[in-house]
Amino acid sequence: MFSRNHRTPVAVLAAVALLSACGAAQPPSVSIQKQQQSPADSTSTVASLPNPSGVPAPNGRRYPLVPNRATALGEQLQQVESALETMAPGNPDFPALAHRQQVLYRHWSHHSDWDATVLQQLSPQQRRVAERQVQARREFLAMHRNRPAPAQLPAWRIVTPMPAEELLNHYKEAQRQTGIDWATLAAINLVETGMGRLQGLSVAGARGPMQFLPTTWAEPGIGAGSIDDPADAIAAAGRYLVRRGGPENMPQAIWGYNNSWNYVRAVQIYADLMREDPRRLNAFHQWQIHYASPQGDLWLPEGYERQTPVPVATHLKEAPWSAPPAR
Repeated sequence: MFSRNHRTPVAVLAAVALLSACGAAQPPSVSIQKQQQSPADSTSTVASLPNPSGVPAPNGRRYPLVPNRATALGEQLQQVESALETMAPGNPDFPALAHRQQVLYRHWSHHSDWDATVLQQLSPQQRRVAERQVQARREFLAMHRNRPAPAQLPAWRIVTPMPAEELLNHYKEAQRQTGIDWATLAAINLVETGMGRLQGLSVAGARGPMQFLPTTWAEPGIGAGSIDDPADAIAAAGRYLVRRGGPENMPQAIWGYNNSWNYVRAVQIYADLMREDPRRLNAFHQWQIHYASPQGDLWLPEGYERQTPVPVATHLKEAPWSAPPAR
């Protein structure tokens, strides 16, 4: 994906379109620490959330139903963030809760006039995190503000990503080899392909979990092994970021990955959030692929596959579970 005339990949448009310290407690080591679940608190929080509505996807899950009012959205976001802090990632409710977190931020990002009201519903600690979460999303929206939403879904395949613990090991190994910190590599992996969830070529012809152009992969000292293998691609991304100025000048290095300062700021926000509390990687790992279309923010779950582009209207006739539920 990397060239001076690089066009923004569709992965950025759809996947997570995701700087300063927020004061979150720093765990003693860089690892995905398992939260000590409080069964009563976690269960009561999940039970109090509105049930997803609409037609279930083939995997049995449904699009989260989130509020369309600022006060209610803030109240639900506080519940969700608090539950994610205490719930073990292995809890069967964790993936759906993380997806709800993602949808809450995506919906809020379109309503800047809600900011003060939403933030009033959050604890001081959650407020400092939420402000940056929604800002990261808005950076991606700004990248495409003057472009019409695509009327076709691309030829993509959505798969279950490598487990978060294994990905973290690859990020840390690339950090050891290159000096590029693990959180930056995780953030790029997140915004490019949902940590490997999205498989398909970008509009620039990039591929693999870190979205390399084959020509860049072939440059001496960059690609080694398979462009589609997470370990190989993450290591190559670290080497590429070094070539573009990292770790001494990380903003410039990230800009070399995608020639947009909005992209740089969003990646740095997500990296900062994970660096401050590595447990946040667990929730980001469960974020889903969404596609901004004229008919709404479409959810493409694991198992989605299209061999050729398809009109959005055709897709929704075949997959009504993909559309956001009426609020």
